[in-house]
Amino acid sequence: MNESSARILFDAIRAALQNETIDVDDPRLSNASYLEQALRLAAQHDLTHLLIQGLSQAAIDRFFSEKAKQTPLMAAFRYQQSNYELLRICEILANNQIPYMPLKGSVVRDYYPEPWMRTSCDIDVLVRHEDLSRAVSCLVDALNYEMRGQYTHDVSLFSQSKVHIELHFNLIEDSVSPASARILSNVWESACPLQNSPYHLGMSDEMLYFYHIAHMAKHFENGGCGIRPFIDLWLLDHLEGADHAKRDALLLQGELLTFANVARRLSRVWFEDAAMDVLSLQMEDYILRGGVYGNIENRILVQQQKKGGRIRYALSKLFIPYDVIKYHYPILQKHRWLVPVMQVRRWGRLIFCGHFKRTARELKYNNSISGVDADNTQRFLRDIGLQSNVSEAHLN
Repeated sequence: MNESSARILFDAIRAALQNETIDVDDPRLSNASYLEQALRLAAQHDLTHLLIQGLSQAAIDRFFSEKAKQTPLMAAFRYQQSNYELLRICEILANNQIPYMPLKGSVVRDYYPEPWMRTSCDIDVLVRHEDLSRAVSCLVDALNYEMRGQYTHDVSLFSQSKVHIELHFNLIEDSVSPASARILSNVWESACPLQNSPYHLGMSDEMLYFYHIAHMAKHFENGGCGIRPFIDLWLLDHLEGADHAKRDALLLQGELLTFANVARRLSRVWFEDAAMDVLSLQMEDYILRGGVYGNIENRILVQQQKKGGRIRYALSKLFIPYDVIKYHYPILQKHRWLVPVMQVRRWGRLIFCGHFKRTARELKYNNSISGVDADNTQRFLRDIGLQSNVSEAHLN
Protein backbone atom coordinates (compact mmCIF):
# COMPACT_ATOMS: atom_id res chain seq x y z
CA MET A 1 0.00 0.00 0.00
CA ASN A 2 1.45 3.34 -1.09
CA GLU A 3 1.79 5.77 1.82
CA SER A 4 0.16 8.57 -0.19
CA SER A 5 -2.89 6.38 -0.83
CA ALA A 6 -3.35 5.66 2.87
CA ARG A 7 -2.93 9.36 3.65
CA ILE A 8 -5.63 10.22 1.10
CA LEU A 9 -8.03 7.95 2.97
CA PHE A 10 -7.13 9.29 6.43
CA ASP A 11 -7.27 12.91 5.27
CA ALA A 12 -10.64 12.28 3.63
CA ILE A 13 -12.01 10.70 6.82
CA ARG A 14 -10.84 13.66 8.89
CA ALA A 15 -12.33 16.08 6.38
CA ALA A 16 -15.67 14.22 6.43
CA LEU A 17 -15.76 14.28 10.23
CA GLN A 18 -15.15 18.03 10.16
CA ASN A 19 -17.73 18.65 7.40
CA GLU A 20 -14.98 19.63 4.99
CA THR A 21 -13.39 18.22 1.82
CA ILE A 22 -9.78 17.70 0.76
CA ASP A 23 -8.45 20.62 -1.26
CA VAL A 24 -9.20 20.09 -4.96
CA ASP A 25 -5.67 21.28 -5.78
CA ASP A 26 -4.04 18.53 -3.73
CA PRO A 27 -1.63 16.93 -6.25
CA ARG A 28 -2.31 13.43 -4.90
CA LEU A 29 -5.88 13.63 -6.20
CA SER A 30 -4.68 13.78 -9.80
CA ASN A 31 -2.92 10.43 -9.46
CA ALA A 32 -5.31 7.67 -10.56
CA SER A 33 -3.14 4.97 -9.00
CA TYR A 34 -3.19 6.65 -5.58
CA LEU A 35 -6.96 7.07 -5.72
CA GLU A 36 -7.50 3.49 -6.83
CA GLN A 37 -5.43 2.17 -3.93
CA ALA A 38 -7.19 4.52 -1.49
CA LEU A 39 -10.55 3.24 -2.73
CA ARG A 40 -9.42 -0.37 -2.35
CA LEU A 41 -8.23 0.26 1.21
CA ALA A 42 -11.46 2.07 2.08
CA ALA A 43 -13.53 -0.84 0.74
CA GLN A 44 -11.52 -3.35 2.80
CA HIS A 45 -12.43 -1.38 5.93
CA ASP A 46 -16.04 -0.47 5.01
CA LEU A 47 -15.15 3.22 4.79
CA THR A 48 -15.80 4.03 1.13
CA HIS A 49 -18.65 6.33 2.12
CA LEU A 50 -16.30 8.46 4.25
CA LEU A 51 -13.68 8.54 1.51
CA ILE A 52 -16.29 9.83 -0.94
CA GLN A 53 -17.73 12.24 1.63
CA GLY A 54 -14.32 13.77 2.33
CA LEU A 55 -13.17 14.23 -1.27
CA SER A 56 -13.96 17.23 -3.43
CA GLN A 57 -16.62 16.71 -6.09
CA ALA A 58 -14.02 17.38 -8.77
CA ALA A 59 -11.84 14.52 -7.54
CA ILE A 60 -14.84 12.20 -7.33
CA ASP A 61 -16.03 13.03 -10.84
CA ARG A 62 -12.53 12.58 -12.20
CA PHE A 63 -12.09 8.99 -11.10
CA PHE A 64 -14.81 7.22 -9.12
CA SER A 65 -17.50 4.96 -10.51
CA GLU A 66 -21.21 5.59 -10.05
CA LYS A 67 -21.32 2.68 -7.60
CA ALA A 68 -18.65 4.25 -5.41
CA LYS A 69 -20.38 7.63 -5.58
CA GLN A 70 -23.54 6.04 -4.17
CA THR A 71 -21.88 4.66 -1.03
CA PRO A 72 -22.92 7.60 1.22
CA LEU A 73 -26.54 7.00 0.20
CA MET A 74 -26.17 3.28 0.83
CA ALA A 75 -24.62 3.99 4.24
CA ALA A 76 -27.57 6.24 5.07
CA PHE A 77 -29.97 3.48 4.00
CA ARG A 78 -28.15 0.91 6.16
CA TYR A 79 -28.40 3.28 9.12
CA GLN A 80 -32.14 3.83 8.65
CA GLN A 81 -32.78 0.11 8.32
CA SER A 82 -30.67 -0.70 11.39
CA ASN A 83 -32.10 2.12 13.47
CA TYR A 84 -35.65 1.02 12.65
CA GLU A 85 -34.91 -2.46 14.02
CA LEU A 86 -33.14 -1.02 17.07
CA LEU A 87 -36.18 1.09 17.94
CA ARG A 88 -38.40 -1.98 17.63
CA ILE A 89 -36.08 -3.97 19.90
CA CYS A 90 -36.02 -1.19 22.49
CA GLU A 91 -39.81 -0.93 22.48
CA ILE A 92 -40.37 -4.67 22.88
CA LEU A 93 -37.83 -5.04 25.69
CA ALA A 94 -39.18 -2.00 27.55
CA ASN A 95 -42.77 -3.18 27.17
CA ASN A 96 -41.73 -6.47 28.75
CA GLN A 97 -39.85 -4.69 31.55
CA ILE A 98 -36.47 -6.10 30.49
CA PRO A 99 -33.53 -3.75 31.20
CA TYR A 100 -31.30 -3.37 28.14
CA MET A 101 -28.24 -1.46 27.02
CA PRO A 102 -27.42 -0.63 23.35
CA LEU A 103 -23.74 -1.19 22.54
CA LYS A 104 -20.98 -0.26 20.10
CA GLY A 105 -22.08 1.52 16.92
CA SER A 106 -25.58 2.22 18.21
CA VAL A 107 -23.98 4.43 20.88
CA VAL A 108 -20.80 5.77 19.26
CA ARG A 109 -22.56 6.96 16.09
CA ASP A 110 -24.10 9.79 18.15
CA TYR A 111 -20.62 11.34 18.30
CA TYR A 112 -20.29 11.50 14.50
CA PRO A 113 -21.49 14.59 12.57
CA GLU A 114 -24.19 12.35 11.06
CA PRO A 115 -25.13 8.94 12.50
CA TRP A 116 -25.04 7.22 9.08
CA MET A 117 -21.31 7.94 8.90
CA ARG A 118 -20.71 5.25 11.50
CA THR A 119 -21.58 2.07 9.60
CA SER A 120 -22.18 -1.20 11.41
CA CYS A 121 -23.07 -4.71 10.29
CA ASP A 122 -24.86 -5.65 13.51
CA ILE A 123 -27.15 -4.31 16.19
CA ASP A 124 -25.62 -5.07 19.57
CA VAL A 125 -27.74 -4.96 22.72
CA LEU A 126 -26.87 -6.14 26.22
CA VAL A 127 -29.37 -7.77 28.59
CA ARG A 128 -28.84 -9.41 31.95
CA HIS A 129 -28.07 -13.13 31.77
CA GLU A 130 -31.14 -13.95 33.83
CA ASP A 131 -33.30 -12.06 31.31
CA LEU A 132 -31.75 -13.66 28.21
CA SER A 133 -34.28 -16.41 27.54
CA ARG A 134 -37.21 -14.06 28.00
CA ALA A 135 -35.60 -11.40 25.81
CA VAL A 136 -34.97 -13.90 23.00
CA SER A 137 -38.55 -15.15 23.24
CA CYS A 138 -39.88 -11.58 23.00
CA LEU A 139 -37.87 -10.84 19.85
CA VAL A 140 -38.76 -14.15 18.23
CA ASP A 141 -42.45 -14.09 19.11
CA ALA A 142 -43.24 -10.39 18.74
CA LEU A 143 -40.89 -9.39 15.91
CA ASN A 144 -40.56 -12.72 14.08
CA TYR A 145 -36.80 -12.70 14.50
CA GLU A 146 -34.97 -15.91 13.66
CA MET A 147 -32.56 -17.25 16.25
CA ARG A 148 -29.40 -18.68 14.69
CA GLY A 149 -27.46 -19.83 17.74
CA GLN A 150 -25.99 -19.03 21.16
CA TYR A 151 -22.28 -18.38 21.54
CA THR A 152 -19.82 -17.56 24.30
CA HIS A 153 -21.24 -14.11 25.05
CA ASP A 154 -24.26 -13.50 22.80
CA VAL A 155 -27.23 -14.91 20.94
CA SER A 156 -27.40 -14.37 17.18
CA LEU A 157 -30.74 -13.38 15.61
CA PHE A 158 -31.88 -12.04 12.24
CA SER A 159 -34.80 -9.79 11.46
CA GLN A 160 -37.14 -10.41 8.54
CA SER A 161 -35.18 -7.72 6.66
CA LYS A 162 -31.94 -9.68 7.29
CA VAL A 163 -30.52 -7.25 9.85
CA HIS A 164 -28.21 -9.12 12.22
CA ILE A 165 -28.85 -8.70 15.95
CA GLU A 166 -26.39 -9.80 18.61
CA LEU A 167 -28.14 -10.03 21.96
CA HIS A 168 -25.29 -9.98 24.48
CA PHE A 169 -25.47 -11.45 27.95
CA ASN A 170 -21.77 -10.86 28.60
CA LEU A 171 -19.48 -8.11 27.31
CA ILE A 172 -16.27 -10.09 27.12
CA GLU A 173 -15.44 -13.67 28.01
CA ASP A 174 -13.23 -14.57 30.99
CA SER A 175 -11.24 -16.84 28.67
CA VAL A 176 -10.38 -13.87 26.44
CA SER A 177 -9.26 -11.37 29.09
CA PRO A 178 -9.89 -12.03 32.79
CA ALA A 179 -8.82 -8.49 33.77
CA SER A 180 -11.23 -6.88 31.29
CA ALA A 181 -13.99 -9.29 32.23
CA ARG A 182 -13.70 -8.32 35.91
CA ILE A 183 -14.15 -4.64 35.08
CA LEU A 184 -17.00 -5.20 32.64
CA SER A 185 -18.87 -7.52 34.99
CA ASN A 186 -19.79 -4.35 36.90
CA VAL A 187 -21.38 -2.65 33.90
CA TRP A 188 -24.92 -2.83 35.30
CA GLU A 189 -23.89 -1.26 38.62
CA SER A 190 -22.48 1.82 36.87
CA ALA A 191 -25.32 2.18 34.34
CA CYS A 192 -27.97 4.88 34.44
CA PRO A 193 -31.40 5.23 32.73
CA LEU A 194 -31.57 7.11 29.43
CA GLN A 195 -34.35 8.65 27.34
CA ASN A 196 -36.82 8.81 30.24
CA SER A 197 -37.07 5.02 30.45
CA PRO A 198 -36.13 2.91 33.48
CA TYR A 199 -35.32 0.00 31.14
CA HIS A 200 -33.14 1.78 28.56
CA LEU A 201 -29.75 2.06 30.28
CA GLY A 202 -26.39 3.53 29.30
CA MET A 203 -22.83 3.09 30.50
CA SER A 204 -20.89 5.71 32.38
CA ASP A 205 -18.36 7.55 30.22
CA GLU A 206 -15.37 5.71 31.67
CA MET A 207 -17.07 2.31 31.31
CA LEU A 208 -18.02 3.06 27.70
CA TYR A 209 -14.44 4.07 26.98
CA PHE A 210 -13.04 0.99 28.72
CA TYR A 211 -15.40 -1.31 26.81
CA HIS A 212 -14.37 0.28 23.52
CA ILE A 213 -10.69 -0.34 24.23
CA ALA A 214 -11.34 -3.87 25.52
CA HIS A 215 -13.35 -4.69 22.40
CA MET A 216 -10.58 -3.28 20.19
CA ALA A 217 -7.99 -5.38 22.01
CA LYS A 218 -10.10 -8.52 21.69
CA HIS A 219 -10.42 -8.15 17.93
CA PHE A 220 -6.80 -7.04 17.62
CA GLU A 221 -5.70 -10.34 19.11
CA ASN A 222 -7.96 -12.20 16.67
CA GLY A 223 -6.48 -10.78 13.48
CA GLY A 224 -7.21 -7.07 13.55
CA CYS A 225 -9.99 -4.62 14.35
CA GLY A 226 -9.97 -2.41 11.25
CA ILE A 227 -9.71 1.37 11.00
CA ARG A 228 -13.23 2.18 12.21
CA PRO A 229 -12.57 1.67 15.97
CA PHE A 230 -9.69 4.15 15.69
CA ILE A 231 -12.11 6.73 14.28
CA ASP A 232 -14.44 6.02 17.22
CA LEU A 233 -11.51 6.34 19.61
CA TRP A 234 -10.44 9.67 18.13
CA LEU A 235 -13.96 11.04 18.56
CA LEU A 236 -14.23 9.70 22.11
CA ASP A 237 -10.90 11.31 22.96
CA HIS A 238 -12.25 14.68 21.83
CA LEU A 239 -15.55 14.58 23.74
CA GLU A 240 -16.06 17.73 25.77
CA GLY A 241 -16.27 17.17 29.49
CA ALA A 242 -14.77 13.66 29.43
CA ASP A 243 -12.88 12.74 32.59
CA HIS A 244 -9.67 11.34 31.11
CA ALA A 245 -8.23 10.58 34.54
CA LYS A 246 -11.19 8.32 35.37
CA ARG A 247 -10.88 6.61 32.01
CA ASP A 248 -7.17 5.94 32.52
CA ALA A 249 -7.67 4.70 36.08
CA LEU A 250 -10.12 2.07 34.81
CA LEU A 251 -7.82 1.14 31.92
CA LEU A 252 -4.92 0.70 34.34
CA GLN A 253 -7.04 -1.50 36.57
CA GLY A 254 -8.06 -3.59 33.58
CA GLU A 255 -4.48 -3.88 32.26
CA LEU A 256 -5.28 -2.00 29.04
CA LEU A 257 -3.68 1.41 29.54
CA THR A 258 -0.56 0.62 27.49
CA PHE A 259 -2.63 -0.69 24.58
CA ALA A 260 -4.93 2.33 24.79
CA ASN A 261 -1.98 4.73 24.67
CA VAL A 262 -0.53 3.08 21.55
CA ALA A 263 -3.96 3.07 19.87
CA ARG A 264 -4.49 6.73 20.78
CA ARG A 265 -1.12 7.58 19.30
CA LEU A 266 -1.98 5.88 16.01
CA SER A 267 -5.34 7.66 15.84
CA ARG A 268 -3.49 10.96 16.18
CA VAL A 269 -1.03 9.93 13.47
CA TRP A 270 -3.92 9.19 11.13
CA PHE A 271 -6.24 12.08 11.92
CA GLU A 272 -4.03 14.81 13.37
CA ASP A 273 -0.77 14.31 11.43
CA ALA A 274 1.13 13.37 14.60
CA ALA A 275 4.63 12.00 14.04
CA MET A 276 4.86 8.27 13.33
CA ASP A 277 6.95 6.20 15.73
CA VAL A 278 8.05 2.56 15.54
CA LEU A 279 5.10 1.13 17.49
CA SER A 280 2.59 3.20 15.52
CA LEU A 281 4.12 1.94 12.27
CA GLN A 282 3.92 -1.69 13.45
CA MET A 283 0.34 -1.30 14.58
CA GLU A 284 -0.63 0.47 11.35
CA ASP A 285 0.83 -2.34 9.24
CA TYR A 286 -1.04 -4.94 11.28
CA ILE A 287 -4.36 -3.07 11.09
CA LEU A 288 -4.23 -2.15 7.40
CA ARG A 289 -3.38 -5.62 6.17
CA GLY A 290 -6.08 -7.16 8.36
CA GLY A 291 -9.10 -5.38 6.88
CA VAL A 292 -12.30 -4.63 8.75
CA TYR A 293 -12.47 -8.03 10.48
CA GLY A 294 -8.78 -8.91 10.58
CA ASN A 295 -7.29 -11.86 8.71
CA ILE A 296 -6.30 -15.43 9.50
CA GLU A 297 -2.56 -14.82 9.14
CA ASN A 298 -2.62 -12.01 11.70
CA ARG A 299 -4.75 -14.06 14.07
CA ILE A 300 -2.54 -17.15 13.93
CA LEU A 301 0.64 -15.11 14.31
CA VAL A 302 -0.69 -13.43 17.46
CA GLN A 303 -2.53 -16.40 18.93
CA GLN A 304 0.50 -18.64 18.53
CA GLN A 305 2.37 -16.32 20.88
CA LYS A 306 -0.60 -15.97 23.26
CA LYS A 307 -0.91 -19.74 23.50
CA GLY A 308 2.83 -20.28 24.02
CA GLY A 309 4.15 -21.51 20.69
CA ARG A 310 3.16 -23.56 17.68
CA ILE A 311 2.61 -26.82 19.56
CA ARG A 312 0.27 -25.30 22.13
CA TYR A 313 -1.55 -23.40 19.40
CA ALA A 314 -2.11 -26.65 17.48
CA LEU A 315 -3.40 -28.33 20.63
CA SER A 316 -5.76 -25.42 21.27
CA LYS A 317 -7.35 -26.05 17.86
CA LEU A 318 -7.96 -29.69 18.77
CA PHE A 319 -9.10 -29.26 22.37
CA ILE A 320 -11.43 -26.30 23.01
CA PRO A 321 -11.64 -25.20 26.67
CA TYR A 322 -14.83 -25.95 28.56
CA ASP A 323 -15.71 -22.24 28.88
CA VAL A 324 -15.94 -22.10 25.07
CA ILE A 325 -17.21 -25.53 24.03
CA LYS A 326 -20.11 -25.36 26.51
CA TYR A 327 -21.72 -22.73 24.27
CA HIS A 328 -21.27 -24.82 21.14
CA TYR A 329 -22.96 -27.73 22.93
CA PRO A 330 -25.33 -26.29 25.61
CA ILE A 331 -25.92 -29.75 27.11
CA LEU A 332 -22.45 -29.42 28.65
CA GLN A 333 -23.67 -26.64 30.93
CA LYS A 334 -25.69 -29.28 32.81
CA HIS A 335 -23.56 -32.35 32.08
CA ARG A 336 -19.91 -31.35 32.06
CA TRP A 337 -18.84 -35.00 32.09
CA LEU A 338 -19.85 -35.16 28.40
CA VAL A 339 -16.98 -32.85 27.36
CA PRO A 340 -14.82 -35.69 25.89
CA VAL A 341 -17.80 -36.93 23.88
CA MET A 342 -18.48 -33.48 22.48
CA GLN A 343 -14.81 -32.96 21.66
CA VAL A 344 -14.96 -36.10 19.53
CA ARG A 345 -18.23 -34.94 17.99
CA ARG A 346 -16.59 -31.63 17.13
CA TRP A 347 -13.70 -33.44 15.42
CA GLY A 348 -16.28 -35.28 13.35
CA ARG A 349 -17.80 -31.98 12.28
CA LEU A 350 -14.35 -30.67 11.35
CA ILE A 351 -13.73 -33.67 9.15
CA PHE A 352 -17.16 -34.21 7.59
CA CYS A 353 -18.81 -30.77 7.58
CA GLY A 354 -16.39 -28.77 5.47
CA HIS A 355 -14.13 -27.31 8.18
CA PHE A 356 -11.24 -29.74 7.83
CA LYS A 357 -9.50 -27.96 4.94
CA ARG A 358 -9.68 -24.61 6.70
CA THR A 359 -8.27 -26.06 9.92
CA ALA A 360 -5.54 -27.85 7.99
CA ARG A 361 -4.56 -24.58 6.29
CA GLU A 362 -4.43 -22.82 9.66
CA LEU A 363 -2.23 -25.53 11.17
CA LYS A 364 0.04 -25.44 8.10
CA TYR A 365 0.46 -21.68 8.44
CA ASN A 366 1.03 -22.07 12.19
CA ASN A 367 3.85 -24.51 11.46
CA SER A 368 5.43 -22.20 8.86
CA ILE A 369 5.90 -19.19 11.17
CA SER A 370 9.61 -18.61 11.63
CA GLY A 371 11.32 -18.12 14.96
CA VAL A 372 12.19 -14.56 13.94
CA ASP A 373 8.55 -13.70 13.18
CA ALA A 374 7.44 -15.34 16.42
CA ASP A 375 9.98 -13.39 18.48
CA ASN A 376 9.12 -10.10 16.74
CA THR A 377 5.41 -10.69 17.35
CA GLN A 378 6.00 -11.54 21.01
CA ARG A 379 8.02 -8.34 21.42
CA PHE A 380 5.34 -6.32 19.65
CA LEU A 381 2.60 -7.73 21.89
CA ARG A 382 4.65 -6.93 24.96
CA ASP A 383 5.34 -3.36 23.79
CA ILE A 384 1.63 -2.65 23.20
CA GLY A 385 0.54 -4.23 26.47
CA LEU A 386 -0.99 -7.43 25.08
CA GLN A 387 1.85 -9.73 26.01
CA SER A 388 1.28 -13.41 26.46
CA ASN A 389 0.80 -14.86 29.93
CA VAL A 390 3.21 -17.66 29.13
CA SER A 391 6.98 -17.71 29.29
CA GLU A 392 8.91 -16.33 26.36
CA ALA A 393 10.62 -19.69 26.10
CA HIS A 394 8.17 -20.77 23.40
CA LEU A 395 7.70 -24.31 22.24
CA ASN A 396 8.89 -23.50 18.73
